[in-house]
Amino acid sequence: MTQELTIGTKVDHDRYGEGIVGKVNLVSYDIYFARGGKIEILKSNKEFTVLSSPEGGQSTSASSGIDIESLEKLLTVTLDKFGMLQEIVPLGEKWTGGKMVLQPANPSLQNKEIPIENFFHKIVMLRDRLRVLEQNINSNTKLSDEEKVDIQQYITRIYGSLTTFNILFSDKEHYFVGAGKEK
Repeated sequence: MTQELTIGTKVDHDRYGEGIVGKVNLVSYDIYFARGGKIEILKSNKEFTVLSSPEGGQSTSASSGIDIESLEKLLTVTLDKFGMLQEIVPLGEKWTGGKMVLQPANPSLQNKEIPIENFFHKIVMLRDRLRVLEQNINSNTKLSDEEKVDIQQYITRIYGSLTTFNILFSDKEHYFVGAGKEK
């Protein structure tokens, strides 16, 4: 792709479908897709085509007639429609403000401390992305039912491996559930 895209440019991606350029970086674009949320894509990526550009090829949202609030509202409605908004999941109260300490076996090496909230956020993102993966598998028309079940069994095992992290959740309804238990 030789053309420099601008904020507000509409694109179509082979995997994620239609999206809108939200930010132009030095070597990449932040593009908001209905089927993938915000994805950073390298400018050299050839897997998308330009559907339309803002008039005059302006590089800022103010000069192209697109205000950030309207873009944010559009994205929120679109992502919510396709179930792509991350659910707000509360961290168990006893962990709020806590930290994880990773201590290497070698005493000459330093410990690594991570705020539990940061770690918890990553766990919730992982869970949400697994759910999106499940949805994409189940809606895939190229996979047979047998292939879908096969792949789904792996995902269920992944959930089972993540049950250790259930102690971080405030509510049991957000727990990871593996094979042998109902979701």
